[in-house]
Amino acid sequence: MTLPDSAKETIHAAWEDPSLRSLPETLSAMSDCWDALDRGEIRVAEPGPTGWTVNVWVKEAILLYFAHHEATPIEQGIFHFRDKVPLKSDPAGAGIRVVPPATIRYGAFLERGVVVMPSYVNVGAYVGANTMIDTWATVGSCAQVGRHVHVSGGVGIGGVLEPMQAAPVVIEDHVFLGSRVVVTEGIRVESGAVLGAGVVLTGSTPIVDVRGSEPRITRGVIPPRSVVIPGTMPKDFPAGNFGVPCALVIGERKQSTDEKTSLNETLREYPLDV
Repeated sequence: MTLPDSAKETIHAAWEDPSLRSLPETLSAMSDCWDALDRGEIRVAEPGPTGWTVNVWVKEAILLYFAHHEATPIEQGIFHFRDKVPLKSDPAGAGIRVVPPATIRYGAFLERGVVVMPSYVNVGAYVGANTMIDTWATVGSCAQVGRHVHVSGGVGIGGVLEPMQAAPVVIEDHVFLGSRVVVTEGIRVESGAVLGAGVVLTGSTPIVDVRGSEPRITRGVIPPRSVVIPGTMPKDFPAGNFGVPCALVIGERKQSTDEKTSLNETLREYPLDV
């Protein structure tokens, strides 16, 4: 972290006490936090030896900014907007490729080598080096996306600002998200996993490992190097028994599989029509 503890304390105090939110020191700390976010010097959440840690004060600074600022007209070439947050500038200096009309808001950080097709990256998001954000994908507020990730067309990575302690969606390195995958509510997809087209993951979605003789059900975390496809499982309701969505862990990405392989090539190792 590059911000001093005093800035963090100032932001948290203003979050707790609205009377402090217009003080010059609060506005300065808030601005410094947004600048550091935009430069990738701080993150809403970061990995550590025991897992991911949420920096609550950063989320507080983001929300305080929205509460303090009014929406104003923004012009970017031929495009006209009205918002509280400007768009990110200087993609050449950042070493990223941004294809029109992709939208990246100030306060998001993308490492060098990221390619952003016409898509949307929201405030507080962090995207690692050499990741592809494909057409009409969305990277929600505070989402953490690793390096060498492929986010296919139409993928929805959910955002989170409240509750403060809630973890954002985390997509770790070398993950492949197939077309129209949806990942929300603090789900963590661990390194090297492959999610087949149409997989939907929320905090309550059953993740069913079917590789053994009996299904093993978990929630919230996709194991590393897992190959996952959409499925259903029966559930009783007053009106009868119906299938509800789940995610099926059907195999493991082999060590020999090239990290840049297509989703179809990976899934062909398994005798399933996906």
